[in-house]
Amino acid sequence: MENQVKTLADAIRYFSDEQTCIDTVAGLRWPNGPECPACLMPRERQHWLKTQRRWQCRDCGRQYSVKLNTIFEDSAVPLTKWLPAMWLLANCKNGVSSYEIARSIGVTQKSAWFMLHRIRESMKNRSIRKLGSGGGPVEVDETFVGGKISNKHLSKRPKIGPKRGAVGKAIVMGMLDRDTREVRSKVIPNVRRETLQGEILKNIVGTGTVYTDAFPSYDDLYLQRFVHETVNHLEEYVRGEVHTNGIENFWSLLKRSLNGTYVAVEPFHLEAYADEQAFRYNNRKDKTDADSRWQYRRFQGRD
Repeated sequence: MENQVKTLADAIRYFSDEQTCIDTVAGLRWPNGPECPACLMPRERQHWLKTQRRWQCRDCGRQYSVKLNTIFEDSAVPLTKWLPAMWLLANCKNGVSSYEIARSIGVTQKSAWFMLHRIRESMKNRSIRKLGSGGGPVEVDETFVGGKISNKHLSKRPKIGPKRGAVGKAIVMGMLDRDTREVRSKVIPNVRRETLQGEILKNIVGTGTVYTDAFPSYDDLYLQRFVHETVNHLEEYVRGEVHTNGIENFWSLLKRSLNGTYVAVEPFHLEAYADEQAFRYNNRKDKTDADSRWQYRRFQGRD
């Protein structure tokens, strides 16, 4: 399939047949053949019902489709529209809006929005491997996402306190493993020391090397047995190998998609959009550049 789906026209043509879509998803879910979700019997005990396009277990008698326990479950939208939408979201560098998906595949905007959020759920990084396992340094930084206070309605501007800066904005923390070029991002409630250093302890291997800016919340990371180097952006941006330019490159990509494509994102959904951009960033150099960006990922989005 990798050699057949390289452009949007190829994706629409290839996924125009429902049976092809079923075979594609089934091959990704069950490389060794379908298994009954109830009794986990192997493929030898599964019977394909051609007219209903589903399987039936010969032991327990349960019937099930390829959509069961996936992001496609409980959706009336056919796979012939789901898979091109997945291809579009994985391959559009700056993201794709629900209105564009609705026009492209022929569904309503509400259905497209629903589909995109389920696809983003499947793009979430669920790896338990810690960053820095290969011995390379990890860049850590945080960014603030939100509009300018001067552009907000008077009723939504703060009555007291600062009138500019990070007031009222959402905070996203990111980490970039220079060895594997993998980035992870997460929306955090604040930039206090216990919050930032707690995320570092969860995601970076102990005794690893961490590069950050001179933000005070990163102070004393050496007490956690990390090798910690900082760069003061008031004086310099690079000192030898010490810099955070890699993770800041990811911030530019994320904000470009938020400002240019999605325009208005509620803080409640921000992490889903960050996961989407992280997925594209982590798989941007695949040799099979088109649909392989999503095909090896799990379709299960509601673990």
